[in-house]
Amino acid sequence: MADFSPVELLELFQRAQAQFTDRVDAVAPDQWDDESLPGWTVADLVAHLVDEALWVPPLLAGEPFDLIDGRFPEDTDDLLGDDPFTGWETAADGALSAFAEDDALMRTVHLERGPTPATEYIFEMTADLVVHSYDLASATDGDTELDGELVTAGLVFAERLPADGVPGLFDPPLEVSASAPPLVRLLARYGRRP
Repeated sequence: MADFSPVELLELFQRAQAQFTDRVDAVAPDQWDDESLPGWTVADLVAHLVDEALWVPPLLAGEPFDLIDGRFPEDTDDLLGDDPFTGWETAADGALSAFAEDDALMRTVHLERGPTPATEYIFEMTADLVVHSYDLASATDGDTELDGELVTAGLVFAERLPADGVPGLFDPPLEVSASAPPLVRLLARYGRRP
């Protein structure tokens, strides 16, 4: 990966997880059923990232996507358990530990789209955490000011996305000025407006 070294990617991922963790910790008990994105509650958004984090250890261990698919609960309540914060932290700690293994970022993971360098995988996960930190903060009237370096890293990844979005995953990008702040450009690349 020409943009960031493996050590830099791991550090960015760790910071992105911490940024998201802060926003999960700030969710009030009565906000979990609030809408975060169209068709998703705050709980659904956090469960989505719990699910992504749970996939990291088996993927880095060399298991292919099709053998992992269906292994983890699909229900939001089952993914989050009795305490959503603990559910998130446990999954996030497992993902970080897996990425921090000695040669983890030199491996290839077998995603649904095919073999992918682990450096690309952690980069994608970092960008997802950054965007969803904003989504979660927006939905809960939380702190939408994000770490500038993380936003820039997310934007570097987002600029690689297909020009028409990724159907079922990301909306087509919105038009914004090239001089717009990095967060505005990042969100626009994922089809969102601040």
